[in-house]
Amino acid sequence: MVRTCTKCKKEIPDGVELDPFASAYPCCNECWAEWKQYRVMVMNEMKLDMSMPDHRKVVKKYEKVFVGVLTPEGDVVNFADESQRKPEKPT
Repeated sequence: MVRTCTKCKKEIPDGVELDPFASAYPCCNECWAEWKQYRVMVMNEMKLDMSMPDHRKVVKKYEKVFVGVLTPEGDVVNFADESQRKPEKPT
């Protein structure tokens, strides 16, 4: 089964072992490493306390937006529906 990264849209080879959390999307290891750095910035900038459930939900929402499975408005992206796909235009 071919897996495609939800963030960068590159194919993930079958032999590559993904982070257990990243494999849920799936998100390649490079993009997941980028998210882990970005996650720290989100927590610091928003002064989030990870001991509070509401703050963990905020980080989870940012995670889903970052990897491309959720829009910033909170809509779930359905990649099977061609009308919902909005590929980024090359610059």
